[in-house]
Amino acid sequence: MKKIPDNAIKVFEGVVFDVYHWPQEAFDGSFLTFEAIKKKDTVAVIAVCDGKIILNNEEQPVIGTFVCIPSGMSEQGSSVTDNAERELLEETGMVSDDWQELFVSEPIDHPKIDWKNYFYIARNCKKIAEQKLDPGENIQVTFVTFEEFLEIRNNPKFRNKDLIPFLEKAASNEEEKQKLKELLGVIT
Repeated sequence: MKKIPDNAIKVFEGVVFDVYHWPQEAFDGSFLTFEAIKKKDTVAVIAVCDGKIILNNEEQPVIGTFVCIPSGMSEQGSSVTDNAERELLEETGMVSDDWQELFVSEPIDHPKIDWKNYFYIARNCKKIAEQKLDPGENIQVTFVTFEEFLEIRNNPKFRNKDLIPFLEKAASNEEEKQKLKELLGVIT
């Protein structure tokens, strides 16, 4: 179901959130002003380099320290894939020519918050540049084995919560584990 109707009017444009209003007919025939917010969509990349998966140990003001896969907000005017490629390059200095969309989630299940998070796989990553971090980011890139990647789901500081059920499925079923290994290209 679409959370923000076509007749909604943007009444506030923020850095992360936009606020929309629209008239909604009530059960008695009167009209009320309804409101919803649109959070800028985000991208997250499971990046694989030389058979290892890239994790970021990150610190941001207000949020503190956490562990995540390369991820961030989409920039308006760019495709979702372009945003994923940009985030990987900015946060790790790496590029890939082997991309696949994995799934799309809605991290907040609320009828008045519209936000999508796009998960991608980037195989055969190669370092071509230094990191180009935002002023509010401190990121240390690490490389982990497939098994260590599966275990990240148990780390309370792992920020990509929508990925946890996906990792749990692979960790608890040998057939699913092999499928994920093949998908990521980490078969040894």
